[in-house]
Amino acid sequence: MAGRFYDEWTIGDRIEHEIRRTVTETDNLLFSTMTHNPQPLHLDAEAAKASEFGQILVNGTFTFALMVGLSVGETTLGTLVANLGYDRLVMPKPVFIGDTMRADSEVTDLKESRSRPEAGIVTFTHRLINQRDEIVCQCLRMALLKKRPA
Repeated sequence: MAGRFYDEWTIGDRIEHEIRRTVTETDNLLFSTMTHNPQPLHLDAEAAKASEFGQILVNGTFTFALMVGLSVGETTLGTLVANLGYDRLVMPKPVFIGDTMRADSEVTDLKESRSRPEAGIVTFTHRLINQRDEIVCQCLRMALLKKRPA
């Protein structure tokens, strides 16, 4: 499951990533505390129960990080120079403890690097989908990737 070089991608390439991940209470608790996020909706079962969701919500930045992480093995592993940015990040549905996530990615743009002739920029649309086939997170990711060695 190695990533691809810049010149191995074409616009429209689509990958359904095989790795799935069920989110645990420990994931949410550790991520929230490691990032100093004291939001009661993530940590306080009683506060979360009293909310419109009726249960603890998984930290959104964990959700985003999981989406990107699930994609790395088949997109940029071993070929990445740098992530240049993320754009149009949306979280249209909440994630709850016990939800099982899967991800897919599509190449939406390719651009030669002006400053690095040995690399190019791939824009991916990443989506994170739960077991109910609902998109819970989506974004564009711009990645500077190495070109295939000559």
